[in-house]
Amino acid sequence: MKDQLRIFAGSSNPSLADEICRHLDMPLSPVKISRFSNDNMHVQILDNVRERDVFVIQSFTPPVNDHIVELFIILDALRSASARRITVVVPYYSYARSDKKDAPRISITGRLMADLLVTAGANRVLTMDLHAPQVQGFFSIPVDHLTAIPTIANHVKAQHDLSNAVVVAADMGSVKRAGSFAQRLDLPMAVIDKRRLSDTNVVQGSIVGEVKGCDAFIFEDEIATGTTLLTTVQTLQAAGVRKIFVGATHPIFCGQAIEHFAEAPIEAIFVTNTVDFPPHKQLDKITVLSVAPLFAAAIERIHTGESVGALFS
Repeated sequence: MKDQLRIFAGSSNPSLADEICRHLDMPLSPVKISRFSNDNMHVQILDNVRERDVFVIQSFTPPVNDHIVELFIILDALRSASARRITVVVPYYSYARSDKKDAPRISITGRLMADLLVTAGANRVLTMDLHAPQVQGFFSIPVDHLTAIPTIANHVKAQHDLSNAVVVAADMGSVKRAGSFAQRLDLPMAVIDKRRLSDTNVVQGSIVGEVKGCDAFIFEDEIATGTTLLTTVQTLQAAGVRKIFVGATHPIFCGQAIEHFAEAPIEAIFVTNTVDFPPHKQLDKITVLSVAPLFAAAIERIHTGESVGALFS
């Protein structure tokens, strides 16, 4: 049935798209992306997609707006070329952070992006570890939501002694995510009381749970500025933890985050390749795990009409 399947990719993370296609044992279909002299984007699909099942891989990474507009134009071109079904594969959906109206006269941008993807031509969405899982409800089309928790947990179990360890949730909003990670590792969990004053100012208070003398494993959906994680590290150090390890699905590392993490007292950081991770952001303490096999398996199951949820059973 793979003769009816086509995989395309935008320019946000070509290495992940190539790896997904290798796992599917099929080529990445060509698309020509260029710019006119007035900076307008031009997209041409260079493969026959008429009545084909098409998947387009694009993460919402910097330059975010360019990558989103590029994706919209690719979707519109595929729809105009009579693709039978178009599934958008967004390994990192950054606008999931904009999931509520927490100030006057602002946009719930996560919902806006969902509407625009549908308008552009998407029939289905495949994504991973949304910052706010309820963003799935913003879409009027089916959404398959993958998680990197098993991938990172399996690596931790294979590489580290967990006989005296605890999983720490950096705030109440990450309790469910950290709980799933703790369950995979068969570890107890602690929770930190957090107050976010601004995008870069976080205050943490008491810890609910025993962490003194333990190795602490923190799991988050993403590392952006790293403000919360670095504050969590300070809180755990003050509470007497032995070693600190960090896991995160999306390694964004905005601004000076990578420099701060290079100096932070963190033993190891485990991330995935949902976003392109350039050499200047790589540290010896960072291990990048591939989620290409998981995305490839999900794409194959969607194409053949099998259960995606069974991947995590």
